[in-house]
Amino acid sequence: MHIHPEFHRFLHRRDKESLLDQRGIVVWLFGLSGSGKSSIANAVERVLHQQGRFTTILDGDNLRTGLNANLGFTDQDRLENIRRIAETAKIFVSQGIITLVSAITPRGELRDLARGLLGADLFEVYVKASYETCEKRDVKGLYAKAARGEIQHFTGKDDSFEPPQCPDLVLDTETTTVEDAAFELLEAIRERITPI
Repeated sequence: MHIHPEFHRFLHRRDKESLLDQRGIVVWLFGLSGSGKSSIANAVERVLHQQGRFTTILDGDNLRTGLNANLGFTDQDRLENIRRIAETAKIFVSQGIITLVSAITPRGELRDLARGLLGADLFEVYVKASYETCEKRDVKGLYAKAARGEIQHFTGKDDSFEPPQCPDLVLDTETTTVEDAAFELLEAIRERITPI
């Protein structure tokens, strides 16, 4: 192969962060479908936008309609799904953008892959809610479909979800509202996004 990366000739990340008056970070929200990941990401983004911060959201479902449309839910496809999301997030954070990722990311090896690609830029947030709670919410009707056997490899039913060992933050949406969870997350990252 004849690949010649040109990174050394690009503007530096600090130049972009100086222009945006913020520091980039990847806030990776993970948990079961219906746990509240996307709702929290949206609430956090709205507050940050009001504060004049430049943000983007990488939502797992949205990405599966485009960038990851050719992937299913086998172990190999899940690995590639997370790799692509992490690589995309890596590009955004290198531009100084506060990047919110909302993706189930059910296993430790997948989260390790993301951390391996993103390093110190990654802020891991476990959005915690039991299968039973998410099944009662069933915002997208997926749990009903899974119960009828219409969805293969459904996380929490057919495929396991491995709770994390030591995430940067745990937001238990069984005991807190989306608004309170968003506030807690904003407080947790405030110093990480403030320019030095």
